[in-house]
Amino acid sequence: MDEFDPGFLEPIGLGVAEGALYLWLLRRPRAERSELTAALGMTAGSLSRAIGNLVEAGLATRLPGRPVRYVPAPPQVALDALTTRRAEQLDRLRGVTRDLAAMYEEAPRGGPGDLIELIEGGPAVRHHIAQIQLAARQEVLLIDCPPYLGGVPEHNVEELQGLRRGVAYRAIYHMPTLHDRERLAEISTYIEVGEDARTLSDVHMKMMIADRRVALIPLSFEMSETGSRILVHRSPLLDALIACFDMLWERAAPMGAALRGGHRDKELLTLLASGMKDAAIMRSLGITQRTMTRRMSALLEELGATTRFQAGIQANRRGLV
Repeated sequence: MDEFDPGFLEPIGLGVAEGALYLWLLRRPRAERSELTAALGMTAGSLSRAIGNLVEAGLATRLPGRPVRYVPAPPQVALDALTTRRAEQLDRLRGVTRDLAAMYEEAPRGGPGDLIELIEGGPAVRHHIAQIQLAARQEVLLIDCPPYLGGVPEHNVEELQGLRRGVAYRAIYHMPTLHDRERLAEISTYIEVGEDARTLSDVHMKMMIADRRVALIPLSFEMSETGSRILVHRSPLLDALIACFDMLWERAAPMGAALRGGHRDKELLTLLASGMKDAAIMRSLGITQRTMTRRMSALLEELGATTRFQAGIQANRRGLV
């Protein structure tokens, strides 16, 4: 069993000494104290503590009689029971954490210093970006645009984790950044997991809002990355940021069509807006009537329109034509 790390019991609250002792007992059931002391190189006191911890955890049992001997509990039964118990304890801790977070958020806040915080430096900003998402329980709202920390967008692991645990994500992207194929492919992975993504032709209001209780915005919306952010707690300022996001969301175009049709759908919208007839559009794009009908239906759905005229208005409002 030399291939086993003696620290393997640490996730259930036992240390390296207990792990080494349990592994030895599995090799040598009914081992005597003197044998264990010599084999493991422990002092009598350390061995007594380790044995006591194993017995208390149900991983070892003392046999009656002399000399004193110990036998290990079957790993599958004993360890499964311990891991289940620890998982239950962690679940209870998560519940307490949520209650404590709610209590913290509901606590009265006095002056401006309690409503906003200045976060300075790349590491601190990244930490808060991650923590805000990890603490989200219902919804995260994002507006993504340059400039970025480190010069390029960073892979949002916390978003993927949040989406998989049921947190809703709504994101608005700055359209010019989607011309980068790698960036578009990355956003596609978020959409595939469940992100609701839209795009605007020109947006420069980078922000993140979690559960409508806290927001993170740049210190400045100028086209330079200062490495500083403002953390906004519940306040009229947060309400204004949420209202701003909702307004931009209504104007933004869903990205589903962009990902499925991309440049070709923009061509179709442009030709429709010019007043060109169907036959001329089909010749220009080299598509059949069936393809034309299918793509038109998809675009109407994506734009929330019931007629071509409404689609043209929506496309123009959202900067697609």
